[in-house]
Amino acid sequence: MFIRNCWYVAAWDIEVTQEDLFNRTLLNEPILFYRNTLGQVIALENRCCHRSAPLHLGRKEGDCVRCMYHGLKFDPKGVCIEIPGQTQIPPKTCIKTYPVVERNRLVWIWMGDPELANKEDIVDYYWHDSPEWRMKPGYIHYRANYKLIIDNLLDFTHLAWVHPTTLGTDSAAGLKPKIERDTTGHGTLTITRWYLNDDMPNLHKIVAKFEGKVDRWQIYQWSPPALLRMDAGSAPVGTGAPDGTRVPLALQFRHTSIQTPETETTSHYWFCQARNFELQDEALTEKIYQNVVVAFEEDRTMIEAQQKVISLLPDRPMTPIAADSGLNQARWLIDRLIKAESSEILK
Repeated sequence: MFIRNCWYVAAWDIEVTQEDLFNRTLLNEPILFYRNTLGQVIALENRCCHRSAPLHLGRKEGDCVRCMYHGLKFDPKGVCIEIPGQTQIPPKTCIKTYPVVERNRLVWIWMGDPELANKEDIVDYYWHDSPEWRMKPGYIHYRANYKLIIDNLLDFTHLAWVHPTTLGTDSAAGLKPKIERDTTGHGTLTITRWYLNDDMPNLHKIVAKFEGKVDRWQIYQWSPPALLRMDAGSAPVGTGAPDGTRVPLALQFRHTSIQTPETETTSHYWFCQARNFELQDEALTEKIYQNVVVAFEEDRTMIEAQQKVISLLPDRPMTPIAADSGLNQARWLIDRLIKAESSEILK
């Protein structure tokens, strides 16, 4: 089961163009996206109500979409406004629509009860479009359940083993994070780790203007269904970073990791690594992006292999260890929301 009454990411803004029809499966539902003549994103069920033909194989006609199987034409509200060769249109000739909001270069979609959709609940990723930050948007398709990706993101100990040449250092395996849980609304986890007088990870070394040991930090804010924001960086040892001081040499990043389930065993993953220095250096932007991709491919190899084993042995339990605290709390928040929605349905 999935949480439905929440905002999911459906795409980066650049994925939905003015000219083309764009389709993506979210939570087992095929969805069609396109922009109307004002540039606004429209989201409809990607299924003609006549014979279930996918509408992304159709064509845009102004603000409308025409199915190219038998020619039915639908407006942005999902209402059929034309059936070739037929003057009367039955009232039930319509398709499902979805609330959509475009914010921080992301297309957000509400998959549940439209009456409950409140755009003020959308999590802020200000660094995506702030002039003070620079990033390149990324996307990965996973052949794995989205919760396995969340497990990976909230488990810091794997950095030493899966990412020894990219994100990790030897100290990552044994350092215990501070975990704070806020159950207000959908809930939030804040996970903080400080590595004092530590080695700099290779991802930081490639952009740093200084050498030697560092004080570095990773501060995660994670919210259901699968929205991660991270404040991370490195500063020369003893320059006050743990107290909030960020000297000019300090590296500061903001990281985005967002997942939306495609099916029970496949997922969409949007990411970026933003920085607030050397903003005009496009080569540096690409370099950071490519190094993040390398690290995430390391994760994907492991997680997709994990999913294969789980699919073969779905009833085998997984034995928890102390390092699982963060990911266990995330799953608790997800399960809490699913149970709450199920209770409402049963009323």
